[in-house]
Amino acid sequence: MKVDLRKSVVRFFTLAVATALLATGARAQVSGQVNIKPRKTSGPRRETNATRQARIARTIQDTYSHRYEIYGGGGYLRFRSGEQLKKNNEVSWATAGNYFLNPKLAITASAQGSFGNAKAFQQYNNYGVYNPQINEYMFMGGATYRFYAKEKLAISATGQAGLGWGIFSGGDKGLPSTVLGMWPDGFKPAFSAGVNFDYNFYPNLAFRVTPMWMGTTFGGNLQNNTGFNAGFVYRFKRQ
Repeated sequence: MKVDLRKSVVRFFTLAVATALLATGARAQVSGQVNIKPRKTSGPRRETNATRQARIARTIQDTYSHRYEIYGGGGYLRFRSGEQLKKNNEVSWATAGNYFLNPKLAITASAQGSFGNAKAFQQYNNYGVYNPQINEYMFMGGATYRFYAKEKLAISATGQAGLGWGIFSGGDKGLPSTVLGMWPDGFKPAFSAGVNFDYNFYPNLAFRVTPMWMGTTFGGNLQNNTGFNAGFVYRFKRQ
């Protein structure tokens, strides 16, 4: 009986161990199959309206919290070079800087040079002076107010005043500019008003188009000149 009991106990433990090993192997096999099975995905997560609005608000804050703006570009000016002369076309270079006191209001300084050919009096064609070259330079300061500011588009109004320098006798072959019907050379007050349309590529970089009115007082009279400038704006530092 003792031998049979010992054998029974050995068989019992052998069977228990074998059963445990088989169970462990089965669980491992099932676990492996589960891990190999591809996980179901629901596709890319879509941005919720609340998340989108929060992202746009952060971008707007980042874009219009800069302290400084620097602008550079060129443009076109339709200019009257003399009281009795027709207006002529001119090309321009332009640069400006803004110092923002807050996200809307800035102090502005600008410089511009315009170059073209005047339409001189025809009776002086015997001198060979048909379309003498003329130049004007404007140095002004004033203010800019941003009244529309979105993620990609901003609109601001600017008004400035300063000094205009007219050079009208450089291309007239020694003749006084007044003989050809043009303004005399010299420095005179100048004014400008315009609207800036900014398209933002990044919070610190934008493309700007500015339709404008340019008032000059060469010869003691007010000249109403119109045109536009276009170029790039770079923003930096924080308010």
